[in-house]
Amino acid sequence: MNQNVVDVDAVRSLVTQLLNVKKLLVITALLLTGCQTQNFPEAKPSEVLEVSDGDQIRIDPTIVRKTINGKSFKMYGYNGQIPGPMIKAPQGATITIDSTNHIDYETTIHWHGLRLDNKSDGVPDVTQRVTEPGKSHQYTVTFPDEGIYWYHPHVREDIQQDMGLYGNLFIKPDDTSEYNPVNAEEVIVLDDLFLDANGENTPYGKSDPNFALMGRFGNQMLINGNTHYEQQFAKGSIVRMYFTNVANARTFRLEIPGAKLKLVGSDVGRYERDSFVDSVTIAPAERYIVEVLFAQAGEYTLLHKSPLAEFALGAFTITEEEVYESYAEAFENLRSYEDVIADIDAFRSEFDRPVDKTLRLTIDLEDRMAMMHEGMMMHHDETGIEWEDTMPMMNQMMASEDFQWKLVDEETGKANMEFMWKFTVGDIVKVRIINEEDSAHPMQHPIHFHGQRFLVLSEDDVAKENMVWKDTVLVPIGHTVDLLFDITNPGEWMFHCHIAEHLSNGMMGIFHVKPLEF
Repeated sequence: MNQNVVDVDAVRSLVTQLLNVKKLLVITALLLTGCQTQNFPEAKPSEVLEVSDGDQIRIDPTIVRKTINGKSFKMYGYNGQIPGPMIKAPQGATITIDSTNHIDYETTIHWHGLRLDNKSDGVPDVTQRVTEPGKSHQYTVTFPDEGIYWYHPHVREDIQQDMGLYGNLFIKPDDTSEYNPVNAEEVIVLDDLFLDANGENTPYGKSDPNFALMGRFGNQMLINGNTHYEQQFAKGSIVRMYFTNVANARTFRLEIPGAKLKLVGSDVGRYERDSFVDSVTIAPAERYIVEVLFAQAGEYTLLHKSPLAEFALGAFTITEEEVYESYAEAFENLRSYEDVIADIDAFRSEFDRPVDKTLRLTIDLEDRMAMMHEGMMMHHDETGIEWEDTMPMMNQMMASEDFQWKLVDEETGKANMEFMWKFTVGDIVKVRIINEEDSAHPMQHPIHFHGQRFLVLSEDDVAKENMVWKDTVLVPIGHTVDLLFDITNPGEWMFHCHIAEHLSNGMMGIFHVKPLEF
């Protein structure tokens, strides 16, 4: 008999015993702390904060109470709100944000996707010290680019972000006519929670994140922090929807059967041209701007529909009453955006330049864990995306010290924080990212680069015909993407996988941008 063959049944039995012991400990902790939940204020819905250049506002992380499926949860919210306040600012504005930490963890606030001053980027031990409970920090936040952005902690994101610390920023373009006319706008923040059989939140790792292999996939879908989302519009309405994915690990595939969808923008503004789409795939940290035509009266469902599962996320009721002002004719026109095209035109001569840096996405598993994992291997489909956690026991059992997710610099062979890329303001840099399919556990990775913007030039050598500036790119299993960076922002900047548990497992690096010398 081959002694290297894993007894899968024995492994499952051991895992079950360990989880049962852990569950008893968790129940005891809940009995000790559950009575305190009612002492916290009920979370409020997100408010809109309209700001102008030079304004000073306050965004405080706070402890709140949230009712989910009839159970009371201790959660977090910025200014007592889940999501946090939606900050609306004009392009080019600069504001000051004061923040006092009212939660029971150290924290920071990262202003995701903004090309702001490095010292306000919110990365602990890189741009600032952590903000201790009861302490305060001041951020100077600038808005050079239009688009839909978001803010969140950069300390134990697996807990703080999952428990409600997230909010959007919308930067209005200089010329508001650059967006199509619509009848309504909806901000839709996608998330999930992992609840146990009793409807309680599955515990987090105490010193390090659990579920570090696959990430924490939830089984309770949320929109804007709620389990129920429903809107009503008149027949013929065109609704612009701003989608943000704040989930720890889940990639959503969005559809609205019966409605017509038009993709308009993503992370850092609009595409070169509008395009009609059947669905939108949105990875953790990505944003997409989609206009939706509800031509007929009836009931419509916002779905997450993957090859493995289908979830109804929200509902739209379209009344028989006709919309007051119809923009259907304009909707059918696939508009080109000359200002976006002109901006990208300045970089087209660099599209075919040689690759400057290559990054490989892989994992280092210890031999024992690799053998166990091989006996319970999960297989992805042709999309290159693991849509669900189909081996949750293994995912929960594997501790961070048993393996490490890695961003490997191909030139040096060094990984994660062992290397630092160096650039200068004004550089145009081409980066190739290869997600290794033959690693011990291949998985898709949404890779986020702080402080700069980039174009996705190609995927698997297929050129992108319609471009948009991005700050986060989804790299499916076995895929290769080429990115072109516009290096404009000096400082030390982080890049990392935005699956919260992979980031905490070490899947992050630093690149340094020095100012242009005259």
